Amino acid sequence: MASAGLKRKGYSFTALTHGKRPKTTRASDWSSLPLDITGIIAERLLVEDVTDYMSFRAVCSHWRATTTSPCDPTLQETRFRPRGWVALCDGDGVRPADACEITFLHTSTCRRIRVCLPELQKYRIVGFTDGLLILLNKATTILRVLHPFTRAFLDLPPLAPIFRDLVKPMESMVWMKAAVGWSHGSIAVIAWFPIVPVVIYAEPGKPRWSVIHLGLELWTALPFQGRLFGIRKGTGEIVQVYPQCPQYPVVARIPSVFGCPTFCHYYLVDFGGHMLLAVQHRSIGHREGWQPFAFALFLVNVHHKVLVPLGDLGDQALFLSKDRCLCVSARKLPSISRNSIYFSLPNYDPVVLYSLSSGRFERTSTFSLIHDLKERIRPSVRPFTLADHLLTYCHHLEWSRGLMFHEYYVIPLSWKNLLRKMMLQDCEIRVPGLGEEKVMGSLISRKKKLQITGATFALHWKSFQSGGAPKMLVL
Repeated sequence: MASAGLKRKGYSFTALTHGKRPKTTRASDWSSLPLDITGIIAERLLVEDVTDYMSFRAVCSHWRATTTSPCDPTLQETRFRPRGWVALCDGDGVRPADACEITFLHTSTCRRIRVCLPELQKYRIVGFTDGLLILLNKATTILRVLHPFTRAFLDLPPLAPIFRDLVKPMESMVWMKAAVGWSHGSIAVIAWFPIVPVVIYAEPGKPRWSVIHLGLELWTALPFQGRLFGIRKGTGEIVQVYPQCPQYPVVARIPSVFGCPTFCHYYLVDFGGHMLLAVQHRSIGHREGWQPFAFALFLVNVHHKVLVPLGDLGDQALFLSKDRCLCVSARKLPSISRNSIYFSLPNYDPVVLYSLSSGRFERTSTFSLIHDLKERIRPSVRPFTLADHLLTYCHHLEWSRGLMFHEYYVIPLSWKNLLRKMMLQDCEIRVPGLGEEKVMGSLISRKKKLQITGATFALHWKSFQSGGAPKMLVL
């Protein structure tokens, strides 16, 4: 062949024949990145997640010195809040506050972090807002707002004085709810109670709590863009609870076509920066299959005070509860069904999936129930599904006890040891200056009775439809 005699070209190894290594350029020093590039990277990381931003700053002292510290002492800067993180339940019956650690899941990246929080000792977790923990000191009733990743915190005045004057029933303190809102130069914490129709708020540095509303009973509430919105119980009215406005002005009225508000369930959800209203009603159309309820969705235009019907959730899925609601992307969480609503039917089905695409309902927890409302029928079915975890996060009562909602949504009266344990845990809250004899049916006096006689108390929830507070019943 003509080309047979041609020498094949290749790399030259001349430099190595003399025992010398080829010269290489010095590796670039990442700490010498220009300030503008460092700033761009940091801002993009901060948009996604504050933990990635914190990891970026931990690389070297130069990057740390040229970026803003996420340890905001005022907790007001929303960029540094752990948004997108939800707290998972271990399901072992140990309260996160007792374990002093919480496992967090980011709903967009699926990243999971287990955080040791010794600051939880002697506190009770009463709420979340943008990933911030709201804690109640069981001995002093001081309220604390804690950032779980930076450990920054703010303390607010004790609840004891206003509790003695206005609230009084110990059950209200045990089941109180709280949220974080914006304030001038810092934050504000808004608290409301399940039995007494009163809403209060406080700011760091101020000596006492103030009353926002008297006579306002909330069915559910949503902290949204620094404000607190809620639905007045029995009225179907969406109101702005905080900041304080004259007579809690009505943002929107839910259409009466769904029937009496008493027989409907209303939920407010942060839907990607928009407020979404979900109405669970009994105006059921003619469809095949099991259909216990129907749903109607609306976008709430706060500025124009109108409801805009929404017929499709796209890739999103909703998890609904009176305690808190959640919206996640099924595209980022493949095990979650898109364009669907997860909710519960009390005393019947703890987890029900409703598909807006097909209009069908599905019981997803049938084979993971551990009791038949009377006795245990099987051990805990592990591993838990992601849907079970997210719905448990939305039910604060079970989550705060370290119990999975689909397993303990109803506790059989025969489980006396568990009921007694729960009762004693609720008795840990003490209100300084509040005499035990002055509070009828207080949990503190019941604790003494438990210790002396060994009597067992059962926790019994009123019907979910009535939205009532829990009652304590002697067995």
